[in-house]
Amino acid sequence: RFPINVRYPRELRDSIEKLRGLPVLTARGEQITLGDIAAIEINRGPSMIKSENARLSGWVYVDVRDRDLAATVAELRTAIAREVTLPVGVSVSYSGQFEYMQRANAQLRLMVPITLLIIFLLLYAIFRRFDEALLLMITLPFALSGGIWFLYLMAFNLSVATGIGLIALAGVAAEFGVVMLLYLRRALAERTLDTSLQQFSAGDRFALDAAIREGALLRVRPKAMTVAVILAGLLPILLGEGTGSEIMSRIAAPMVGGMITAPLLSMLVLPTAYRLLCGVRYRRHAQPPV
Repeated sequence: RFPINVRYPRELRDSIEKLRGLPVLTARGEQITLGDIAAIEINRGPSMIKSENARLSGWVYVDVRDRDLAATVAELRTAIAREVTLPVGVSVSYSGQFEYMQRANAQLRLMVPITLLIIFLLLYAIFRRFDEALLLMITLPFALSGGIWFLYLMAFNLSVATGIGLIALAGVAAEFGVVMLLYLRRALAERTLDTSLQQFSAGDRFALDAAIREGALLRVRPKAMTVAVILAGLLPILLGEGTGSEIMSRIAAPMVGGMITAPLLSMLVLPTAYRLLCGVRYRRHAQPPV
């Protein structure tokens, strides 16, 4: 069966009686009226017929506020599967922002590991040491914790925008760690200490502690200036209102929260971890007593 739509001129369809009196020729050449072979009446129907993928479709709009979109859709699926019996040929799909979020999450599942791998390779290319690159990668979660806590305090749900902000925060934290580690290595070099500790005596341990303290203190003022500049640029985005502010504030929020933990990581945690790493190298290369 094929649906047939016929549209008559306005002067022939402005009343039901005129439509019923329209002439129709039969196969034998006889002339009858349309009212003889069809029931013509006025019924209330849909104002618009929508189709998608060659199937009739109907839309139910749901406005989600103060809730996670993914959790809301999960509850909808559970409730519909439990309480609604769909007839044959009818299916339910979820579109709109949820569909866009699923596509973005699929891309983030691929991009986040690639981003972390690129950061690790760049760190290895800078320091030429696997342990130092791994040290910076291990300390990154501490830097990201500030951004996650700030999202919780701002009552922001995890979304694509917050994910982008966390990726940007990871890059800034890795940059902080690289600069701090370079300062520590330069402080060791100025004191003529071998960074590989292959020719490192027990008496040099005090010089190592002093070099690490000196290198860490040299980064306090530049770090404070860097954090102040980043916050000055991000706070207007975070507190701004207007078109697009909802997305931009969620990108800026992890960066603002991370500016608390990332500097603390590079100034306190990283020098301590580097000192422990130097101790491990010393014990590895130390000669056994005779």
